[in-house]
Amino acid sequence: MSAHPAHGPLPETMTAISITMPGGPEVLVPGPRPVPTPAPGEVLVQVEAAGVNRPDVMQRKGYYPPPPGASDIPGLEIAGTIVALGANVTSHAVGDRVCALVTGGGYAQYCTAPVETLLPIPDGLSAAEAAALPETLFTVWSNVFERGGLKAGEWLLVHGGSSGIGTTAIQLAKAFGAHVAVTAGSAEKCEACLKLGADLAVNYREKDFVAEVKSVTGGKGADVILDMIGGPYIQKNYEAAAMDGRIVQIAFQMGSKAEVDFMRIMMKRLTHTGSTLRSRPVAQKAELAAAITRHVWPLIAEGRFRPVMDHSYPLADAAAAHARMDSSTHIGKIVLTMM
Repeated sequence: MSAHPAHGPLPETMTAISITMPGGPEVLVPGPRPVPTPAPGEVLVQVEAAGVNRPDVMQRKGYYPPPPGASDIPGLEIAGTIVALGANVTSHAVGDRVCALVTGGGYAQYCTAPVETLLPIPDGLSAAEAAALPETLFTVWSNVFERGGLKAGEWLLVHGGSSGIGTTAIQLAKAFGAHVAVTAGSAEKCEACLKLGADLAVNYREKDFVAEVKSVTGGKGADVILDMIGGPYIQKNYEAAAMDGRIVQIAFQMGSKAEVDFMRIMMKRLTHTGSTLRSRPVAQKAELAAAITRHVWPLIAEGRFRPVMDHSYPLADAAAAHARMDSSTHIGKIVLTMM
């Protein structure tokens, strides 16, 4: 289908990051690629910034291939300006400033996105900050508030509190009236989480998070646990959870296999669930986009939520951005910028 381009013809090629083979950050190499054409129901965005996320790292290592039909270029969230419309697009116009959740293709100067996952760039946020929103917000909203059902007055435990996911979960949970405990791997990271509003930050290298969470909740435990670690944390989460607690799994940084005593699921009436985001149908992502626009965008306007930014790198330095994520020294979001 023909697209409707902006001012003058679009270039035929662009700079994008390719994964030359599974491996370390050095396999991320910039080079020319054809500018994609938006399909019906899609727009073409001239990308100004793209978020860097753990799934990109997993794809780089060869563990997380793109779903059928998705671009092999890494990158799941972008911000920029719409420069062309696919057929049947009436909800947006060329020139609109948007951020978007995409199934791939973000590490590039141009990227297509389905209209259902487009969000307006909030006033007062830079393109880099806007690019730090979609993947993280979709993940936190769907897992903490929808699957986990977090309510005001409840306790949320977030593992990896200083990550992009963690810093988002802290702010949103507090904005909606919940209490927040986090785990993190250094005093600096714990301090950053407390400054964001966490009620408890446990350095897991020094203290037992189960005991600390039990103590701060008066022996009750956490009502919702957001876990990206897995492995030995699975059993510990069952111990740290409150009666009728909900544990939501979103990654397995320490492995997806563990020896676990499931008796606590029965005794505490626990729910252990989980999800991935990338392969979900567009219709589900559209529902999430609508919920985020309704619930989170007003918080941004009021200054009650803002993405925590760690570092920006030029697109050509994607390898350096991944090296920083691999080091786990970052606090908040890492982004690539095209300007």
